[in-house]
Amino acid sequence: MIEAAPRLPKLVEAKALPEYPIPRDERLQELAFIKWVPSRWLNSSGHAKCTYEVQGMARALFDISTAQSPIGSLPDDDEELAFLLRVPLVHFASLRALGDRGPLRNWRRCTSDGEIRLMHRVVTESLQDVLARRETRQMSREAQAEAKRFERLAKGLIAAGMRQEVTQDAVLLARMDEWLVNNHRGNRTVPAYLRAIEAAAKAGWI
Repeated sequence: MIEAAPRLPKLVEAKALPEYPIPRDERLQELAFIKWVPSRWLNSSGHAKCTYEVQGMARALFDISTAQSPIGSLPDDDEELAFLLRVPLVHFASLRALGDRGPLRNWRRCTSDGEIRLMHRVVTESLQDVLARRETRQMSREAQAEAKRFERLAKGLIAAGMRQEVTQDAVLLARMDEWLVNNHRGNRTVPAYLRAIEAAAKAGWI
């Protein structure tokens, strides 16, 4: 059974707990997709042992945790949890006292920046998956944007008189793109490309 943490937990207790792996500054997009596998839940011991009231609260806590700070964690405080679930404190405390048959089944204490919180392995893994997929999408968008920018750069350099085969050098394009970012403001026109070619020649890139 998980007991409610005191308002001012002892430092020794906090040091003995695992650190929550998701930073507090991480946020979910409003329409972020969080994986929920019905078959996994329906075949779990929680579904087999817990009442439907407890199951409903357990799912609600899953969703509530995604809006907490850090995301995926819960306060280790009966009063706060009862407020979040919109149930009387006495009733929630009685359900929490059920231990593995209560709504906080498999939630365990952890620390986040020194604060004692609650974490659930499945919830944490689901959110880490969301964050990893978000990072992959961001990297993909950045790679696509870079490819388009280099394509426009190559066309602009050819228009400025550079041979087409030279513009196929990815390292050269990256250097000239960086030079333009640092030395040119506004739209990239033929004069800008000419300046970039001159700078590349002086630097020995071509």
